[in-house]
Order: sequence, then C-alpha cells, then structure tokens
Amino acid sequence: MSDKKPDQVVYNEEEGRYDAALKPYATNVGAPMITTSDTIAWKNTSIHKVNKQVKAKYDELKAQYDLLMEQYEYNNLVYNAKLSFEPIVGEMYHLYRNKKEEPFLSIIAPNECNFDHLGTFRLNADKMWERL
Repeated sequence: MSDKKPDQVVYNEEEGRYDAALKPYATNVGAPMITTSDTIAWKNTSIHKVNKQVKAKYDELKAQYDLLMEQYEYNNLVYNAKLSFEPIVGEMYHLYRNKKEEPFLSIIAPNECNFDHLGTFRLNADKMWERL
C-alpha cells in the first residue's frame, strides 16, 4: 500500500512515469470541469432535416408512381378498345365511346364526328400509348 500514489497524482504504473501532460483530458483540481455538450438541439434539428428529406423523396416517388399508374390506366383502356386497323407508331388516334358504352379507337378527329370523345393518344416506339 505504500507504493500507491494519491488520487491527484497522475502516474502511469504500466510505463512507470508521470504522464499528466500527455492525457487528452484535464488531470488536476484547478482544471476546467468536463461537461458533456448538449446534443438534444442537434438531434432535434437533424431529425427535422432528415424527416423533411425523407418526405420530399417519398413525395417524389409517389408522384412517379401516380404518373406510372395513370399511364397504365390509359394503356389498359386503349389496348382493350375495339380497333379495326393496325396503329402506326408516332401517329395520333382518338378514343371514343360508342352507343353501347364500348371504347373504340379511330383516326377521325373529334371535330369531324359526334361520338363521346375519351381522349387523343399517340403510340410511341415502346408500344406505349401517350395521352396528348
């Protein structure tokens, strides 16, 4: 017990030397108090920023999904319509509803007939119908 140094003395027993100056923290009673920094404000700010970023990404993905579903619905509608010709890529076609409430595709413009016009579409190179 006689070899034990007092608590205020910084002595490294493994190396057998005094190394108070080498420590990354204060070692004497007169040194400033070590306190933990307040991280709650930083956490709250960071959480708020991350939540905004995630919501923005979610809104972007939802908009893309909604657009894709709209394209799907239009393509489903046009491909299930009656047609008596083979559509040409890049040409405009008009979708109408006949008296039996069945959709049909035509090259006749809406101002040249009196059918119930559902929309104007163009067939692109990927065989997808684009609403115009």
